Order: sequence, then C-alpha cells, then structure tokens
Amino acid sequence: MSNIADLIESYILQQLAAQEDGQVELRRTDIADKISCAPSQISYVLSTRFTPAKGFVVESRRGLGGFIRIEHVPVQNLVYQDMRSKIDEETPFETVQSMIEYLFKHQMITNREASILMPVVTSAYETMEPEERVQLLHTLLLTLERMA
Repeated sequence: MSNIADLIESYILQQLAAQEDGQVELRRTDIADKISCAPSQISYVLSTRFTPAKGFVVESRRGLGGFIRIEHVPVQNLVYQDMRSKIDEETPFETVQSMIEYLFKHQMITNREASILMPVVTSAYETMEPEERVQLLHTLLLTLERMA
C-alpha cells in the first residue's frame, strides 16, 4: 500500500492533470478530508515534491479562505525567468555571457543561437544606455523562452 505522501502527491497530480491551463487551486482541508491525513502532511508533500526544481510553482495561503495554488511550469521556463530577474542596469557583461554559456551547455539554445547572441550582447554593452540594454536582454530571453 502506498504511503500518505504518495497518495497526496497522486491526488494533486490528478487534479492538476484535469486542468487545461496547468494550474490548480486546492484547499488543504479538502485534501486532508479526501485522503484522511493531517494538513501538515500536505505541507510536507508540497515542500518536497512540488518544488521549482521539478517544474512547479506553489503559492500557499493558510487560514480561513486559505488555498494552495500549484502551477506546472517547464523547468527551462523557470531558468529563463530566473535569468531575467537577475538582469538589471548593474548586471556586468560577464554575468550575461555566463548565462548564454549556461543555456548552450544545457542545450537550451544551439551553438548557432549562442553565436548570434554574443555579438548582440557585446554590442549592447558597448553602445546602449543601461536601461535600453536591460530591455533588450529581457526581450531576448523572453523570445528564447517562448521559442523553447
């Protein structure tokens, strides 16, 4: 027989699969009643099996009217989002260069795409004002994310 954590995970995954948009909103008490478990066990499952590294974004609010919102996001999208969040007007060229190398090394972009991106990024650092450069870099990463 499966353990409680497996049952909770399975139930949440079934609820998530039933949604077309890859997002589900649940209540801890409903899950606890359905599976006959403690809400703390649900919290444990959320924190260990529905992590960003596994492609999940979890928003949780406890108390009256509380909810758990779980969204399944492909891991590569999280990488692009994280990179965009780290690029601001103070971001050095070397950081952006290492981001492109990371994308290539992890086969998220091709050698050709990396070869095109590097001169664009170099030029952006040489010729653009910082806020324009940030906008360009965000747009490039967003475009790559959408094409993935």
